[in-house]
Parts: sequence; C-alpha cells; structure tokens
Amino acid sequence: MRLGITFAAILLLSAGTRAQDHTIPPDPTVAPLPPVTGRGVQIYHCQQQQGSPAWVFVAPEATLYAGNEAVGSHSAGPTWRWNDGSAVVGKLLISQPAPDRISIPWLLLAASPAIDSTPTGMLAHVSYVRRSDTHGGMPPSGCDTRHLGAVARVPYTALYTFYKAAERPKSRGHSSPHG
Repeated sequence: MRLGITFAAILLLSAGTRAQDHTIPPDPTVAPLPPVTGRGVQIYHCQQQQGSPAWVFVAPEATLYAGNEAVGSHSAGPTWRWNDGSAVVGKLLISQPAPDRISIPWLLLAASPAIDSTPTGMLAHVSYVRRSDTHGGMPPSGCDTRHLGAVARVPYTALYTFYKAAERPKSRGHSSPHG
C-alpha cells in the first residue's frame, strides 16, 4: 500500500511541475521537432551597471547535438543555426526560473528566419524555440571593482525544442465514381 501512495505522490508532483511550466508554446497549431541538447558556455562581462559592478550577459556559445551528432550551433542574437544552412533568431516571450533555481532560466522565444538563412532546411518555418532542462550557466560571483573588464565563460547544457506549424495532410483529388 505504501508503494501505491508513493507512486501517486510522484505522479501528482510531476503533473504539478508540468502545469507550472509556462515555456510550452500556447499555440495549438505548432508541433515540436525532436529536441536537441545544447552544450557550451554562457558569456558574461564584469562591468559597471547602475553604479556598481555586475556580471552582464553577453552571448551564448553552444553546439547543438542530436544524440552524439553535432547538428548546429547557438550564438548571439540569439541565433540557432543548423548545419543545413537554415537559421532562426529568437525574441524572448517568457522567462521562467529553472526548477533547481541555480541554473539559467527556461525560455520561450518567438522565432523568425535569420537574414542569411536558407529557405529550406530543418529550421525553416520554425515559429517558437523553447529552452528547458537547463544545468549551469549562471554568472559567477566575484564581479567587483578589481574584476571590471573580466569575462566569464560559464559552462551550461540545455534542451532546445523547435516548434513548427503542424503539417496538414495533403488533400487528394476527389474522384467521382461516375467519372
């Protein structure tokens, strides 16, 4: 009986976590592509910010992996570029603290084609990018007057999911039984 109660509690907790995830696209007409893992660094610069030293985010630098295969990159913009030449640029819609509270936030971004993107390819027609399951990447401590100008490259990993409009089934010509 105790095992049943424990299992029920786990189900309730996982359902509650999903219910609180605001980074899932609200658009029911989009479908996720297989997620990829980003592994790289978040880059910060120690500079004066509103009268005191602070780490300021500069850009990400990451490689995107499908399993063990490098399939693309993630860089400033923010931009995601696939090896096939397709690329999207994101605009922040939602930022939500990571569940562990010590990693970079989970994000939902609206996506549009990058200027130099090919019109076809994996990222063509992507309308949303979701960053989730983050580990690491937060700015370090220690930005003070002695460290002004310092650059920190903080390792991180994240799961990136790209969403496209769901493909509609192709309509077939209707043939009449009468010819």
